[in-house]
Amino acid sequence: MNISYNWLRELTGTEMSPAELRDRLTMVGLAVDSVSEAGDDFVLDFDITSNRPDCLSHLGVARELATIEAGSVRVPVGSTPFATEGLAESFTSVEIHDPELCPRYAARVVRGVKIGPSPGWLVKRLEAIGQRPINNVADITNYVMHELGQPLHAFDLAKLREQRIIVRRALAGEKLKTLDGVERALDAEMLVIADAERAVAVAGVMGGEETEISSETSDVLIESAYFNPASVRRTARGLGLHTEASHRFERGADYGGVLQAQERCVALICELAGGTATENAVDAYPKYIESIDVSLRPERVTALSGLTVATPEIRRILSALGFAQRARLSAFEDEWSFRDGVPEEVVTGDLNPRLVYVVPSWRVDVEREEDLVEEVARHVGYEKIATELPASNIAGEYQPGEHRRRAMRQILAAYGFDEAISLSFIDTSYDDLFESVPDFIVLGEGEHRFVTVRNPIIEGAARMRPSLLPGLLDAVRNNFNHGTRDVRLFETGRIFAGRSGELPDEREAFALALTGAIVEEDRAGAARESDFYDLKGALEAACEAMHLPRLQFAAASAKHLRAGQTACVNLDGKAIGTIGRLAERIAATYKFRQPVYVAEVDLTALLAAEREPVLYMPLARFPSVMRDVSLLVARDVSLAELLSTVAGLEIKERRVTKLVDVYEGASLPEGKRSLTLRLEYRSDERTLRDEEVDELHARIVDALEKRFDAKMRA
Repeated sequence: MNISYNWLRELTGTEMSPAELRDRLTMVGLAVDSVSEAGDDFVLDFDITSNRPDCLSHLGVARELATIEAGSVRVPVGSTPFATEGLAESFTSVEIHDPELCPRYAARVVRGVKIGPSPGWLVKRLEAIGQRPINNVADITNYVMHELGQPLHAFDLAKLREQRIIVRRALAGEKLKTLDGVERALDAEMLVIADAERAVAVAGVMGGEETEISSETSDVLIESAYFNPASVRRTARGLGLHTEASHRFERGADYGGVLQAQERCVALICELAGGTATENAVDAYPKYIESIDVSLRPERVTALSGLTVATPEIRRILSALGFAQRARLSAFEDEWSFRDGVPEEVVTGDLNPRLVYVVPSWRVDVEREEDLVEEVARHVGYEKIATELPASNIAGEYQPGEHRRRAMRQILAAYGFDEAISLSFIDTSYDDLFESVPDFIVLGEGEHRFVTVRNPIIEGAARMRPSLLPGLLDAVRNNFNHGTRDVRLFETGRIFAGRSGELPDEREAFALALTGAIVEEDRAGAARESDFYDLKGALEAACEAMHLPRLQFAAASAKHLRAGQTACVNLDGKAIGTIGRLAERIAATYKFRQPVYVAEVDLTALLAAEREPVLYMPLARFPSVMRDVSLLVARDVSLAELLSTVAGLEIKERRVTKLVDVYEGASLPEGKRSLTLRLEYRSDERTLRDEEVDELHARIVDALEKRFDAKMRA
């Protein structure tokens, strides 16, 4: 948004330099990106946030500047009186068929204008802020829009059939050629300005070519209206048409300033293009918009911001910004009596004052007491807010589960993982790559579906992520593109699942990605490629650091993982996630040329799990006895099943069971393999005799042979 320095000086009389304006306005929340010379003027390039449409004009910025300087704003008016004759109702009429989309529409006619070039001062001012001059009438509407923030449009009255204005939704199949020469197909959700026969403008976006001002124009109809912001935004996006008018209307124009802007425009037309205006405007206002009241307790300024601001200074700031104080204390009090402009109760100190303000029509962002506190705080100065920790009874040391999150991060960092942070919005192209809604995300019963954002902040990123993996794999690809082939990443964050007729479900998830070589830093030696078990070990270590029960893993299938290298992650018998190697089709989509292993689990379930106690025990007083057993088993028998069978015997002297060797060779029967387990036996009371160990070991071997039809190898 370009703002002219000379224009601001006319409105406020400021003596600040452009550089000083840049600094002071930036500090009150109106960021100035740059200041550049434009002839004898300077142009300030503002980055106006979407919640401050009032500052998309010189008047809006002037209010902020006058508040900073404790000055006043010279509201623009016509320099000379202009000729008027006749009532607007004699020359035109206005019908609003959809008050929800157009609460207010005003039309005023100026007859006998002479279309021609604009005077030099007007051309110079528009060109300084980057506007191309067209003709005097069109330039005046643009000038007033940049001055007051109200978009206006001028129709050639003679080209309007029956000189009527009808505000309605577009008809099925209706088309309109806009001022840019493009014929646009409209739909029934779009609001149009029509005459007695056809659409002549897209409401709030752009006028039509058939009724535009030309050199033959003599009578003009000046439109000034307020349109529903959501409707304008939807229409502009649907047509792929972003204009200065739609930029303002879709953020919220000043519904109370419709006639003021029109009056300013008509005065300038009569002054610069000649003509006679109607005495009034046809002001169709079927859906009256009530102003809202917001109360402010002065002590809340200190409570919320830490700033100590006197009540008179609070009143000065809010009054300068356009907030009018009502003569009421609260909803249950009668009218205040005033003494020298100050409520009597405040003067006498009888009551704790509650200031009640009428929110001006141009401030669409103010709705509650906290908004008024913000207005005061930013003009007193954010830089004056001291840094201090909140009281411990208001906010604890950590949020629930934060100790576990920190422990998890620390152990993963020790394992060489880096934390990734990705956006919660993802592209719709991921829909077919990953599970639409993993089972562990959804709470209760309901229809599983994607959560789609109607107005995405990033073009194309319309999905609320149902998984952390798309963002995490984008980070892996980014590392690959920068030459880093050995990547270890993890991420925590919220994921979303939609349910029909209800708010989306949200869960915290925890995901890891691992690829490349495993090598110890600054140590010579051959590297090996990372595999499934490296990722599994990292996940188990993270859960162990969080003092969780041991995870269980079972062979499974998942849409995004490679068949045969996928496992379901279980906690206390309940599935909470998946782990495995990325499927070939997804790896090809990302152009990965090396194996990538990923895991994703339900962090909400992990944080809710009961904490495992930390156990301590003395060093063993008696020696252990080691025994190995090699078993010939079917290939579909898993190690987990073998270990579970051994543990189920509940032999207290058996301390550890682990896998030490796997053999698969041509000498073995088809469909068989040899697994070697090492078992440790030890007693805490005495040294075990060989005969006792033999008996215990035989029980275990016998159980394994019977359950899995195994054969012990020599």
